[in-house]
Amino acid sequence: MPHKAKHHAWWGIVLLMMAGMCFAALDTISKHVTSSISVLMAVWGRYFFQAVLTTALVLPIKGWAVLNTHHPRQHLARGLLLVTVTALVFSCLQFMPVGEFTAIGMTVPLIVTLLASRLLGEHVSVYRVWLVCGGFIGTLTIMRPSGQDLGWSLLLPVAFVVLNAAFQLITSKMARTEDAMTTQFYTTWIGTAVVSLPLVWFWQPITDSQVLLELVLMGVSGFAGHFLLILAFERSPAGQLMPYMYLQIGFAMLGGWLVFDHVPDQVSLLGIGLIAMCGVASGVLSAYEKVGQREK
Repeated sequence: MPHKAKHHAWWGIVLLMMAGMCFAALDTISKHVTSSISVLMAVWGRYFFQAVLTTALVLPIKGWAVLNTHHPRQHLARGLLLVTVTALVFSCLQFMPVGEFTAIGMTVPLIVTLLASRLLGEHVSVYRVWLVCGGFIGTLTIMRPSGQDLGWSLLLPVAFVVLNAAFQLITSKMARTEDAMTTQFYTTWIGTAVVSLPLVWFWQPITDSQVLLELVLMGVSGFAGHFLLILAFERSPAGQLMPYMYLQIGFAMLGGWLVFDHVPDQVSLLGIGLIAMCGVASGVLSAYEKVGQREK
């Protein structure tokens, strides 16, 4: 690899790590703010402030050309999926620690890998199927469901993983034809519009300046995380970045410890480690398989 290409690749890894820190901060702040206001208000604040920041960045660069798209229905579907996923994230964080929840969320790339073989026509080896199973076992280890626990609280993270996988799949498909800034612009404003509608009846006045600051920080964290993620994938191939995505679990655990004084127990750490190990192995194996296909 030329020196310049290596330089760009390392910058991609650094940017990805920064994005992971932003997403971990977003989840940590979200868990804290939903103890003071409703999930609906928290989701609205996150989307509104992110949409304003996205517009302030995108319009000077792209102008109104950012609205040009050949797939408005896909943008609508992506926006609806993400706002639903966000609501599920905030709901799950009300009863789950940040680190453990983030680890469960990191099973999504594994599931997307498996579904991609069916829906996107991509080749998936039997080894990667086993790694998906390993990630699922890690999830069960963290959640430790019993017969008494099989209720709505268990269904929420399951629904989050399934819908987030669908969101990642449609994102992967749209990335082939749509401009990243256009996608980000539509997604944030669709989310803001969808969440704003029920607030006509359920608006909750925000009188606490700390809560308002947290809502702004959520928007900033979401905006910065998505923007840094786009920059990272522009500089490095997905296969090279994949193993480093799991550092977000460590950032989330740090946030949970600093803000909530929570440290995962040994069983949860075992599940977190299993998910991270399977995820990293899947990313490395994917990169190796692509190299092998190019050489053939």
